[in-house]
Amino acid sequence: MRSSLEIWDLARGEPRVVLQTDRHIEAPNWSPCGGYLLINGEGGLFRVPLEAPALQAIDLDGVGRLNNDHGISPDGKLWAISSHHRSIGSEIYLVAAGGGVPRRVSPEAPSWWHGWSPDGATLVYVAARGANRVIDVYTLPVAGGTETRLTMGEGHCDGPDYSPDGASIYYNCDRDGHAQIWVMAADGSGQRKLFADDQVNWFPHPSPCGRHVIWLAYPPGTLGHPADLPVAICRMDPDGSNRQRLIEINGGQGTMNVPNWAPDGSAFAYVRYALPG
Repeated sequence: MRSSLEIWDLARGEPRVVLQTDRHIEAPNWSPCGGYLLINGEGGLFRVPLEAPALQAIDLDGVGRLNNDHGISPDGKLWAISSHHRSIGSEIYLVAAGGGVPRRVSPEAPSWWHGWSPDGATLVYVAARGANRVIDVYTLPVAGGTETRLTMGEGHCDGPDYSPDGASIYYNCDRDGHAQIWVMAADGSGQRKLFADDQVNWFPHPSPCGRHVIWLAYPPGTLGHPADLPVAICRMDPDGSNRQRLIEINGGQGTMNVPNWAPDGSAFAYVRYALPG
């Protein structure tokens, strides 16, 4: 077993295995209808129905080389994918749920999708622009238009995800040392760090019910967000209080890069990896 796709139930405080495979799979999204998980693996995209879990490959009309930054629109009708298909760096595409011909929407490469506004109108993502190539947070209208830069090179900013009311964006940033969890208004104003500790913290995801935020905590001193490390999935209140470690696993890159909550906020999906060696 290389990858174990699992669900953590908050009320029970324990995991449930959905599917295990020798393939390397990553980054589960939970569909708004609650019926399936969307994952990537080995450059492709897969649907995993929860009633009868299996890896169902998605036809993307030849667009491949996907990374683990993908997601589902709030109405369930569109999927966002990030692909190195044109070999110029990651680009964001939109495609009808179920597959089809993807439409490129990011104006430049590299761009990595991370979140969708609750009204379905705006994408939030990270990108490297200009000469310094610092990773910053941007937004872009789904209908098309000009991207808006929300962070200004203060550090490596990543993993943006909207609050359920659309008013805030949670993200991680290393602007004052190592990656910590930050929040800002949806227009980029009011940026503030929610807490400080010695863990290297990535990929915050607010729950649809508005009660929780989960994130991935790496060991102190970790650089970036690598794979195959002892990590913890942690939970807090939206204001940064009541923090707790829920589960400790071998994971990291691919465990929960993108929004992964059940529609009612009662559980979340993640990927655990076999110990190396």
